[in-house]
Amino acid sequence: MKTVLISGASGDIGSEIARAFGKKKYRVLLIYNTNVEQANSLKRELSNKCEVEIYKCDLRDEQAVKTLIDSIIQKYKKIDCLINCAGISHFNLIQDETEEDFNNVFNTNVKSTFLLTKYVSKYMISEKNGRIVNISSMWGKVGSSMESLYSASKGAINTLTLSLAKELGPSGITVNAICPGLIESKMNAHLDKSTLNEIISATPISRIGKPSDVANLALFLCSDKASFITGQLITVDGGYTL
Repeated sequence: MKTVLISGASGDIGSEIARAFGKKKYRVLLIYNTNVEQANSLKRELSNKCEVEIYKCDLRDEQAVKTLIDSIIQKYKKIDCLINCAGISHFNLIQDETEEDFNNVFNTNVKSTFLLTKYVSKYMISEKNGRIVNISSMWGKVGSSMESLYSASKGAINTLTLSLAKELGPSGITVNAICPGLIESKMNAHLDKSTLNEIISATPISRIGKPSDVANLALFLCSDKASFITGQLITVDGGYTL
């Protein structure tokens, strides 16, 4: 049985990724930080489909991450796939940003990806096999007005992905990033109907994305069918950024 570790599992995209892997009978290990109710609900939902476990961890804390990964390896012996999905959005004018804002966005979005990859890849290297998928954003490629910190953090994830694909490839590990466009989720619930309609009208596919659009790609990138795909930043935005 293959094991997948998913961070940000209490979010809409993370939850859908967990469901996709659960349907394929992976052992699904879920990391959350604060939303214990959603994490427990997802565990109950998946328990009839696959082996599933949840872990509370502050992914900005290196010792906490190391302890978590060591305990998982001790119990399950390996982690075949890592999905770095933990992240937050942030909107503000650059002149109104604070150092606290910067640290919060980068520690949550980038540091968590860095730390999990650091400690999981150690064991993947010993197995000479592994799949790492980072959930980024289309804004990490093209930038977004009033989302400078968020865009920069996702850009950092993109370049981290490219570097790690080169570094870890000789060990049989693929590293790719998915860069979603606007997805139906609580993260985008603040957008009004007019804004949504503007985005839809500028999208060739004429709709916004669903969490399953991201989840299905994550599942594919972790499959044997994607064994020769690495270092890719795959945009899933219905053509919005064309």
